[in-house]
Amino acid sequence: MQNALLIGLSRQMTLERQMDVIANNVANANTNGFKADHSLFEEYLNSNAREDNFIGADRRVSYVQDRGTYRDIGQGPMEPTNNPLDMAIDGNAYFAVQANGGELFTRDGKFSLNSTGQLVTPDGNLVLGTGGPITFQPTDHDINVAPDGTVTVLEGTAKTDSIRGKIRMASFDDPTKLTKLGANLYAAGSATLQPDAKSSSVRQGYVEKSNVNSVGEMTRMVEVMRSYTAIANLLQQQSDLHKSAIEKLADVPA
Repeated sequence: MQNALLIGLSRQMTLERQMDVIANNVANANTNGFKADHSLFEEYLNSNAREDNFIGADRRVSYVQDRGTYRDIGQGPMEPTNNPLDMAIDGNAYFAVQANGGELFTRDGKFSLNSTGQLVTPDGNLVLGTGGPITFQPTDHDINVAPDGTVTVLEGTAKTDSIRGKIRMASFDDPTKLTKLGANLYAAGSATLQPDAKSSSVRQGYVEKSNVNSVGEMTRMVEVMRSYTAIANLLQQQSDLHKSAIEKLADVPA
């Protein structure tokens, strides 16, 4: 296959994978706590595929490849809900939850209570405090969550606060190293858990929205589609040129 066709095909393949990343961002534009992903590209020089220039020397053919993706860990906007069980973290820490038989992490603080009075995520995973799952009594009311994560309630007719636990905020040396598992959950991966999260605080009655810039992602999607179409047209022109050249060579005068 001609080098021009190979170069064009390599670009189309990376554009297709970039479109998958953009589409996933757009699909999660309204997912609480979602962090957008972006594609990384680099030049790939193939030493085996060479072409001759006008003085007869060889030069390596340059392709493009997607090296991977990186995660935008920027904080999303805080949306007030006035629900005392909704929480958002102001900072780079994560809520710790019990899921899949171990400890995982999330930024989605849309919490509720299960049938046994335990604080859970929308998928039913237990929200962990510094001493384990946080459990409320049937007579608890006036739930209050302090910025440091301490959960207090008024129990029955009592006039003094009772402590139900302290929300565990997990902080990491490099949050971009967290492994995305889907369902808004992350595993520690190669990230190192820090001993405290003093730079982060809990905001009760708020949820963190996705940090996806919908307008920017839609614009990027249009750019990718246009680039893909332009390359497809270029490849078609190259194919037509080769076809025309072959037909003329085959048209030998009698």
